[in-house]
This record gives sequence, C-alpha cells and structure tokens, in this order.
Amino acid sequence: MMVGLTGTPGTGKSSVAAELERRGHRVVHLVDTVQPYILEEDRARQTMVVDTDRWVAGFEPVDGIIEGHLAHLIPCDLVVVLRCRPDVLRRRLEVRGYPGAKIAENVEAEALDLILIETLDEHPAEHVLEVDTTDLSIEDCAGLVERFISGELPPSCGSIDWTDYLETGL
Repeated sequence: MMVGLTGTPGTGKSSVAAELERRGHRVVHLVDTVQPYILEEDRARQTMVVDTDRWVAGFEPVDGIIEGHLAHLIPCDLVVVLRCRPDVLRRRLEVRGYPGAKIAENVEAEALDLILIETLDEHPAEHVLEVDTTDLSIEDCAGLVERFISGELPPSCGSIDWTDYLETGL
C-alpha cells in the first residue's frame, strides 16, 4: 500500500515521517526523488521548479509512506494531509528563517486549503485523512496516520477551516 503524507511546508511532514520511520514504516522522501525533474531554481521564491507531470509519470510505486508537499500528486492508495493553523504555521516558518514573502505565500496557501484542494483533485475523499497538527504531538500525529492506514480511523477531510485568518490579514 502506498500512502502519501503531504501538506504545506511547516505542517509537520518531515517530523511525522521520521516518527513513522522510527516505528518501522518504510518512508520515501520526495526531496530524494525529484532531482532529475528539476527545471530551474526560482531564486525569488527560494524553491526548485519541478516538472511534476514527468516526475509523477516516472515515479516507481513503493509499499510505504511517500512524504513531501507534492506527495498528493502521486497515485497513492491513501493520502494524509497535514494542516496547521496559519498563525502557528507562520511562527514555525519564521523559526526556519524563511523570508517574509515565502512565509506569506505558504501561510496563504494553508489558509486557502491549497494542498487539500489539490489532493481532492487527484484522490477520492474516501481515501483522504486531514489532520490538524497545530496542537498535536508528533507521536500523536504519527499514531493517527497509523490508525488511518490500518483502517481503524475513517477518512475525513474538509472540516478544517482557516478562512478567518484570511480576513485578519494572516
């Protein structure tokens, strides 16, 4: 079974993936797979531009967890979308030293449900779990992912609403 673990930068993907790996799950980090598909570096946004169509077409399926903010583009059996309240996400990205424009772009993407919308464009809702990581420990988040994979936790998405943060200026 291939499970995507996705979300806006700063929502906890890498930390949850590390915990799942520690618990014995196979984890593939997408950052390790995109190098051949990088078209250019967008210096202004401090990111790489990836040919996602070629990358998805060339991705070799694995039995395990695929971690990365593009994981929802891969044809996974299940997808977990990690979310974080925009004000908390902003603080997390500031701690990482992201420039202001990149922080604003990611906080706005989170407030607008961008990753969830993209996920639901690629996967049926009954294969998606949305997790609010704002106040959960990494261990608790990993436990929810495990329960979803095992079928103990039903799919659930669309209940997190950050639109109030758009009105307050993020």
